[in-house]
Amino acid sequence: QVRLVESGGGSVQAGGALRLSCGVSVYTYSRRCVGWFRQAPGKEREGVAAIYIGDGSTYYADSVKGRFTISQDNAKNTVYLQMNSLKPEDTAMYYCALDTLGRCKYEGIRSTRADYNYWGQGSQVTVSS
Repeated sequence: QVRLVESGGGSVQAGGALRLSCGVSVYTYSRRCVGWFRQAPGKEREGVAAIYIGDGSTYYADSVKGRFTISQDNAKNTVYLQMNSLKPEDTAMYYCALDTLGRCKYEGIRSTRADYNYWGQGSQVTVSS
């Protein structure tokens, strides 16, 4: 059974940084995507960043490009989201998710919530001005 466990959320001042971690209990897929999504109250859940494990390609939403970095450590079965230069509008619940079919390779950041097979529990990020 695949389980994803997130950590690293918290509160930070605007301009600060946080790093989210997503531990994946099953990491046996050579072609797969791990994505980070976020959802603010009253807003749609949106894709923030994704990584295609097959070749390491990364994809970012325009709103976070240049500020956020997605990376992986296969030895630790962990995917990270480094968030720098945080803004109040980044405040949201952040979720990591796994797509075992690797569809982000073809769809980029446009891969949808429905494309991901497994989801973490969410980690709250709050950025104050």
